[in-house]
Formats: sequence, C-alpha cells, structure tokens
Amino acid sequence: MRLLARLALLLVAIIWGSTLVVSKSTTGTIHPNLLIALRFLISVVVLGLVFLPRLKRIDWGYVRSGAIIGLFLFLAHSAQTIGVTDAEGMPGRSGFLSAAYCVIVPFLVWAVNRVRPDRYNIIAAVLCITGIGFVSFGEVPSEQLAASSVVGFTLPDALALLSGIFFAAHIVTIERFSRGKDPILITIMQFVFAGIFAAITVMVQDPHCLATAQWSVATPAIFYLAVVATAIALLLQNLGQKYTDPSSAAIILGTESIFCVVFGVFVSDEKVTPMLAVGFVLIFLAIIVSETKLSFLHSAKGAALRAKD
Repeated sequence: MRLLARLALLLVAIIWGSTLVVSKSTTGTIHPNLLIALRFLISVVVLGLVFLPRLKRIDWGYVRSGAIIGLFLFLAHSAQTIGVTDAEGMPGRSGFLSAAYCVIVPFLVWAVNRVRPDRYNIIAAVLCITGIGFVSFGEVPSEQLAASSVVGFTLPDALALLSGIFFAAHIVTIERFSRGKDPILITIMQFVFAGIFAAITVMVQDPHCLATAQWSVATPAIFYLAVVATAIALLLQNLGQKYTDPSSAAIILGTESIFCVVFGVFVSDEKVTPMLAVGFVLIFLAIIVSETKLSFLHSAKGAALRAKD
C-alpha cells in the first residue's frame, strides 16, 4: 500500500508538472481567467458528484473559509497562467519560480502567527534566492554577463514569483481557516470561489470572451486541467498522503517543478542552459530543505547508529 501511495503521489507530481505546458497551449485561444474559471467550476461538479453525501454538511463557516482561501487560489493561478500565456513565459522556468512558495510559507507564517522561521527555513531561503538569481541570468551566456543582462528577469518571471507568493498565502489561509473542517469540503468550497472570482474577473476584463474563444482548441485543455489535473489529482493526493509519511510526500510532490522543466523541454522546446540548470537545482534543494528539514537524513543516521549498536 505504501508503494502504491508513493506512486500515486508521483503521478500527481507528473500531472501538476504538465499543467503549465497545457495552459500555454491555449495561448490566444481563450482568456486565461476564463480557462481558470472553467477549470475550477468543472472540477467542482466532478467532486460534488463523487462526494455528494458530504455536501449537506456545508454551512456558513465553510462558505466564509472557502471564499477567503479561494481568493488566494484564484490569484495564484491567475498570475501563473497569465505568465505562460499572455506574457509568453516558458513553462519550466515559470514552474520552478512558482515553486518558491514552499520557501515563502514559513516567513508568511512568521508575519501572521509570529512563529519564527528555523535554521532550515533560512538555509532554504538563501538557496532559493541564489537559484532565482541563476534562473534570471539563465539565458545569458556567462561570458556576456554585463549591466544590460540585469533585464534577464522578465515579466513572466515576475508573474511566476507573484504566483508563488499567492500560493504561499493560500497555504497559510488553509492552515488558519480550515481547522476542524472536512478537508474535502473545504477543498470543494475553495474551488467554487476560485472559479467564481475568475469568472467575475474575466467578465469585467472581456465580456465577449465566451464568443471569441476558440473552443475546438481550448476544450481538451480545459477538461484535462479540470478533471485530470484538479479533480483526479486531488483524489490521488489524498490517497497518497494517507499512507505516506509527510517528509516522503513532500519530496515526491516537490518533483512537480522538475516535471515542469521536463514537459517544457520536450513539449515546448524550452532550452535549459547550464546557468538555468544550476538555478533549478538550487531552487529544488531549497524546496526539499524547507519541506522536510532534512528529516530523512536524520532518520537514516539514527537507523545506522541503532544498527551499529
């Protein structure tokens, strides 16, 4: 069961890693926020049918919490999706920069709950910032680094990092507003409001977006993102984390950023320069340090000492 659970989490990481490439494929065919609205609202229908008996337990507390959490979920996905579509960002690069949310969370918790980050959070932050620096200059050959190369940090990069900040805020609000609540119901409610916020935004930005969308191109992407990457991935994640220890789950799910690059290279012809590669490795190490606090190394050392005794 543990092996199946870890395979389920790995499949989730692979699916999540593919989402930016799928979103990018819709560039110019559908408004990014309409894509987000349909993604979450369709997933609500799917999850609502699966967990229909639970829905009767929804009360005002779930509505209020879902609205707050859903707002940050919408903002995170909106910034990320616009970054790879309208702003023409690269999926792999954007995926790694967005993954900085893992490092940002402890510092937001410090601001909100006055819980100081530990040494692992500090180490992770240093690794992440250094990695972002390498990614920023990743498309500039090292011998050409000059004052002009500072502009290597682009608008898509800024949107990716902004989405990371919103993803971090989303996690913090989940921790604060979902206490004592059914995790499935709170997830469904945040999807409801993320979809509603996206729909309201797109109707303000482009009231004619439904008529101008190229549905023949966008529909497969919409259903993949809604059914596979949201509804099915959520179910697999819940199953996988039920039978996997937190540190292992964090490492496996953290590989999402690696799969972002893999899909970006093989699907979007994204180029990975040596500097980009170093940046990606540093950011991934930051994620592992922040999420696991290297507990797997401590466990291995303890096991070795016990075996020696």
